Amino acid sequence: MSENPKESALRSLPAVGKLSEHNDLSSHQAQYGQPALVAAARKVIDQARKQILNNQAPPKLEDLVQQVQQRLSTPPRPFQKVINATGVLLHTNLGRSPISDAAWNAMEQARDYCDLEFDLDNGKRGSRMRGVSTPLAELTGAEAGMVVNNCAAALLLMVTGLAGSKSTAISRGQIVEIGGGFRLPKMMEASGSKLMEIGTTNRTHLYDYEEAIENDAGLLLCLHRSNFKVEGFVTEPKAEEIMELGRKHKIPVVMDLGSGCLVDTTRYGLPPETTVQAMVKLGFDVVAFSGDKLLGGPQAGFLVGKKEAIQKLQKHPLARALRCDKMQLAAAIATLELYIRGEAEQSIPLLRSMNQTQAQLRDRCVQWQTTFKQGEIIETPDAAGGGTLPGGELPGIALALDVDKPDRFLAQMRACHPPIIGHIVEDRILIHPRSVHPDDDALLSAKLHELLTASI
Repeated sequence: MSENPKESALRSLPAVGKLSEHNDLSSHQAQYGQPALVAAARKVIDQARKQILNNQAPPKLEDLVQQVQQRLSTPPRPFQKVINATGVLLHTNLGRSPISDAAWNAMEQARDYCDLEFDLDNGKRGSRMRGVSTPLAELTGAEAGMVVNNCAAALLLMVTGLAGSKSTAISRGQIVEIGGGFRLPKMMEASGSKLMEIGTTNRTHLYDYEEAIENDAGLLLCLHRSNFKVEGFVTEPKAEEIMELGRKHKIPVVMDLGSGCLVDTTRYGLPPETTVQAMVKLGFDVVAFSGDKLLGGPQAGFLVGKKEAIQKLQKHPLARALRCDKMQLAAAIATLELYIRGEAEQSIPLLRSMNQTQAQLRDRCVQWQTTFKQGEIIETPDAAGGGTLPGGELPGIALALDVDKPDRFLAQMRACHPPIIGHIVEDRILIHPRSVHPDDDALLSAKLHELLTASI
């Protein structure tokens, strides 16, 4: 019985050990080490198997050797800086909020040994929360505060630590899916607390919360709709009413605020956004919010509120699993200090970008236009992005470039060093200055001028 051609081709492939011992790879063993050489050989062989199974011709031995050499000489690439010309300030795919110089300097300070959990006064172990609790309380008006590694973690800790084995009640109009396909019900499952959906998508009443308590709800969760709107025939009880109900039945009421806004967004031409201070003032037991959204800091999940509730969360075993490392903490504390000192608007890149005027944006576009000898300056909206201010837009200015094959040109922009990220609207490349750091204006101008000249 004749052998199947695929089986024959698969059998012809060298063993991983034999490939890694090839004479042409001996120098690579000394340079990269045997484990790395074997790992590269294994990946090449695996890829060859897939090709054969997909009815492709089996690669020659010399091709396999070359592929191993290529893998070894092309190590995994770290994150690289990009120039964000999309007009989306909190671009999740591009790392959301750029951090301030103060936050970066704090991380530089923390990269070595530091007093993370060490009390320099008495020489004993200290708390890693000591540097963040006070500024959080001062800024938000809360009795206490703490931080974990992101806002999803903050929500998980709130529910796990305060609901326990009982159900968590939430309006159906607030059950969300965030970026990456993560859905609130699935996160709730992970907490061990059963999600109790109440009301309907568009209408939830106070009596729905009362019925939830009668059905053994142990926590009332409110979630700020930071990435979508519900309009029309809608109703929901006031936060004060929900909290009064919680106090009456001695059940904690918490808020996942998400966006982490500490400033009045209307001053930038944006719709009003609920602030952390306002939610704390209303009396929520705990308010959770993000660090890398409208706050303009590093990824983090802040929790502020009643001292008793925060202390309970700090002592929960999950708090250790969700804690920030020293670099996050350093950047978070430095960012909060900028707000306390009244320097946030001048020092935090996100707020600086939001504060740029139309005239300033137009001047930057004029400079690019002069360099390129082409392009039309147009009025077009910018966006906060990052799951904040749904439908909210900043009045913006962009330079519209007419090029042949816009998709190809966009790919050429991404191939620059650093990559430039733009977008296409009506077959034109739009370059938004608001999301470009002013220090990168000259670099962007030079790179795009080079591409445009080559395309003529």
